[in-house]
Amino acid sequence: MIYLATFNWGWLLASALLGLAMGWIALVHRGQGWSTVTMRKFIVLVAGLVAASVLQLAPSRAGYWLDLGLAMFAVYVAGCAVGSWLRHLVLARPVPASEG
Repeated sequence: MIYLATFNWGWLLASALLGLAMGWIALVHRGQGWSTVTMRKFIVLVAGLVAASVLQLAPSRAGYWLDLGLAMFAVYVAGCAVGSWLRHLVLARPVPASEG
């Protein structure tokens, strides 16, 4: 993992910045989310890819790309979370006190 971070820091940084931007604008767009079935399928897919990476089922170059893709995905998701959190902190409107 240190090798990936050392030699692909530019790609990881780009993933983080893209995730930060998408997290920032995600609250503006109020689209319909994924269904429960689709979300479960996606979670199973990601878990399978992580298991394949941990068990080193993909040989040489394919394994390298799998590891890099999973690292970029994790950094992207973390960037999305940070972007959403920052937007909430910066643009949160105070709740007016009830008159009574």
